[in-house]
Amino acid sequence: MWEEYIEFSGKDKDTPYQAWHFCNNEKDANELADLTKSGIKRATASLLKSYEYENEPVPKVGDINIIINWEGEPICIIENEKVEILPFKDITKEHAEIEGEGDKSLEYWREGHLKFFGEETKDMGIEFNEDMKVVFQIFKVVYPK
Repeated sequence: MWEEYIEFSGKDKDTPYQAWHFCNNEKDANELADLTKSGIKRATASLLKSYEYENEPVPKVGDINIIINWEGEPICIIENEKVEILPFKDITKEHAEIEGEGDKSLEYWREGHLKFFGEETKDMGIEFNEDMKVVFQIFKVVYPK
């Protein structure tokens, strides 16, 4: 898929990218990849602490990612259009809607992310709290079009 995208986009073949799947289970990873490809899911949220813990760079505007399914197969390629870093408690209904999961409500978003971030912080040996910073990435699908 990457070679096809390079030819399609005219970008340099050495353009940096990462390949990853959403979530920590097969069902959600595959469902969210499909929602992304269809254009319903246009954002994702992760804890800033996770990037610090893993010693990984924080996403930025212009980053390109290959979204894969649980089996590692490429589903689509996205490019970050906007990156916000804000406390979990400041996520709005607009953020939840753009993320495109479930019924797209803030309540659904909070419930799912409280569970996910709670598990993630437990694995890091820290306790989650709603003042923790969230990296909220808004993206567009750039391939396939």
